Parts: sequence; structure tokens; C-alpha cells
Amino acid sequence: MRAISGLWRWRRNPLRRATDLVEAWLALAAILLILVAAPLIGAVAGAAAQGVLQESVRDQREARREVAATVVRRLSLGPLQPDPETSSAQDAQSRVLADWTAPDGTARHGTVIATLKSPHHGDHFTIWTDLHGRIVGRPLDSATATTHAVLAGFGAAAMFAGLVEGGRRLLVWRMVLGRYARWDRAWDKAGPDWGRTGTGS
Repeated sequence: MRAISGLWRWRRNPLRRATDLVEAWLALAAILLILVAAPLIGAVAGAAAQGVLQESVRDQREARREVAATVVRRLSLGPLQPDPETSSAQDAQSRVLADWTAPDGTARHGTVIATLKSPHHGDHFTIWTDLHGRIVGRPLDSATATTHAVLAGFGAAAMFAGLVEGGRRLLVWRMVLGRYARWDRAWDKAGPDWGRTGTGS
């Protein structure tokens, strides 16, 4: 609104400078780009991210399986590293030695994190593995992927808006510097004769 009112105010103002009108047009153009182009860019970026992330969700679902594991024995407590793709560190309770069967039928044996508070020999729990039985993280779910895509869209829109506003401010700053330079040159020309006209000197 200030840009529109500025254009209207400077439209026939006798004190209007060319740079004043340019600044007002720049402000109006920046507002239009932010209001129209930024949401469009955000929507395109979000849709692109959604496509890539949902494809990743499908790939992970195809490549990862949830299998049952059996506790052999509980291992000594140590600093547990929770799965970064799980919801919270509370999911990681105990480090155990366990047996499990890979999706391809291979028998597996190793150290895993069990979601059991007090694991005992023979207890069962679930883990995520690849098709060959290697431990992997929980696959990305569709809702989380959509959330990431929405955030990517908002981020792209905000970045574009910031670039537009930054460009506008840079142009205005350059025009202000040019205006000061013209004032300095005009003052250098008028300075030696300032106050002499009409003084009788």
C-alpha cells in the first residue's frame, strides 16, 4: 500500500525526482513479486520435493522389512545411539545380542537396540532390515515426507521473497549513493560562489 500511495503522491508532485518514482515502482514490483511469484515458486518447489520424497518412501518400503528378532542375552549398558529416523530417543531402551531371520531366509546374529525395558533370553521384538538382513533405520513414512515437502515449499517461497527484497534494497542503496554523489558534485560547483550573488562583494 505504501508503494501504491507513493506512486500516487509522486505522480504530479513538482518536487518529484526521477529516482523517487523509480523507488516507488521498485517497491510496487517487489510487492507484486512477493505476493504472486513467491507462493507460485513455493508451490512448485513443494510439489517437486513431495514427488522426490514420496518416491523415496516407496523405495524404502520396498527395500526394508520389519522382522522379528529374539533376544539371546542382554549386553552391558553403554551410551546408546538411537535411530535418527525414529520418533524419540525413548524408543532405544537396551542393547542386546539377538538372532533374526533375514527376508531372504538367511539366519542373522548380532548386536541390536531392542525396544524392551528389561530384555530376557527368548524375548521377541521387531527390527528393520534390508532384504539381506542388515540392520537399517525405520523407513520414512508418507506423512513425514509430506511435512518435509511443505516445509521445503515454505522455505523456497521465503528465500525468493528475501532475494526480491534484498535486490530492491540494493538498488535503492545504489540510487541513494548516486544521489549523494550528484549532490557533492553540485556543491563543489556552487560552493566557491555560495553567498556572493546579491551581496555587493
